[in-house]
Amino acid sequence: MKILIGLILMAVFLFLAGIHFYWGLGGKWGAEAAIPTQEDNRKVIDPKLFSCLVVALGLLGIGLFVFVKSRNLSIGLPNWLMNDGLWGVSALFILRAMGEFKYVGFFKKIKRTKFGQMDTKYYSPLCLVIGLLVMSLQLLK
Repeated sequence: MKILIGLILMAVFLFLAGIHFYWGLGGKWGAEAAIPTQEDNRKVIDPKLFSCLVVALGLLGIGLFVFVKSRNLSIGLPNWLMNDGLWGVSALFILRAMGEFKYVGFFKKIKRTKFGQMDTKYYSPLCLVIGLLVMSLQLLK
């Protein structure tokens, strides 16, 4: 079961990292719905190349770590990371799903924007599922 969960999560992280690389390099597809906006459609953030690449590399790193923890790959990592690292990854995605209570997450106030609608339908549920799957990897021995 751990191996299957690891493969699914790695595929998701590769896809998400690929999209962030694409946006970082100037791609436009999906970008309009991927950035939180105010009700007047002004962007809350304006990510540039560096921030998109940092997110993409972070997603790849998390994907690799999940892949290692699911016993699909064996590389040496510090014991503290191998023992407790998935709790942090799980918490990160569950907290993202809950959001910051204004623009992002299940408890956001601004819901009628393009991002708000996509976040409610896709982004927050995906983050919750990722968080729960990562948690299951930690709990499965």
